[in-house]
Amino acid sequence: MGRSSLPAAVQQLRLGEIRMRDPFILEPAPGEFVLFGTSDQNIWGGPATGFDCYTSHDLEQWDGPFAAFRPPVGFWADTQYWAPEVHAVDGRFFMLATFAASNGARRRGVAVLVSDRATGPYEPWSDGPVTPADEPCLDGTLHVDDDSTRWLVYSRGPEGTSGRAGIADGEMYALRLSGDLRVGVGEPILLFAASSAGWTRPLRFPKGIEPPQDLHLAPDPQFTDGPFLLRSDEGTLLMLWSSHGEAGYTIGIAESETGTITGPWIHHDDALWSSNGGHGMVLRASSGRDYLAFHWPNNTPDERVQLTEVEVKGASVKIL
Repeated sequence: MGRSSLPAAVQQLRLGEIRMRDPFILEPAPGEFVLFGTSDQNIWGGPATGFDCYTSHDLEQWDGPFAAFRPPVGFWADTQYWAPEVHAVDGRFFMLATFAASNGARRRGVAVLVSDRATGPYEPWSDGPVTPADEPCLDGTLHVDDDSTRWLVYSRGPEGTSGRAGIADGEMYALRLSGDLRVGVGEPILLFAASSAGWTRPLRFPKGIEPPQDLHLAPDPQFTDGPFLLRSDEGTLLMLWSSHGEAGYTIGIAESETGTITGPWIHHDDALWSSNGGHGMVLRASSGRDYLAFHWPNNTPDERVQLTEVEVKGASVKIL
């Protein structure tokens, strides 16, 4: 699609021109790509707009933005629309994304949306968050076992409630989902804590900058976010996830010793990306090439989508 045939509000952009956090790229058909991510101008607070997406045939030129989700009247969440990712399941497209309610009626959590088209529009599918109602949760990703069991892997945030500080050591969980992806089944399983990786460091705010008081953060918390699972051709189950490292936002790699979602998970000593960028995922394109998508830098409003070729082999993911 050329510039002259695009709707007035839609542009043709190179990937590095797109301001977006938490990018996720889907290839619904060979050579057709759809980019999703945290796309609101006011990312951290205030009224949320929704999620936008972009389309491409070559991973270089992208058309957009297109409205992938706009909240219907009466939708339970009105702020912090974060980290949408989309999976094709049973002939439909399911979006997992983080939402919050500014009135505190529901805790921030991961909800499921659905559409018959990759680009949307997406509509609510779960009745609010599928993550535990009493805990602040974020950044859900879908993992399907060899026996077709469906799991949500997500992070527990470091913030607490009024009068109670959040946990100092962020956690990563797996929660079994119902076959239709509408609800969680059973109790969440703790996979690991942030401090179990040697490269993580406490999140310390620069001098003169204070975190929002309503988050009730523990002092110098360590955190987990941005999980993404993939299995190498050799059968190793790997997880990309993000936290704070020596040079800011960092992507690390964890490996399941058993090849199953419950682990135990061991952490690679070396980070995949350690220079103030993160929330990565791997696109295994139909061309046979593998790409790491993430946002860099982590400073708002300077975030841009980055895409670099990687090699996935055995228990490793290497940037080429």
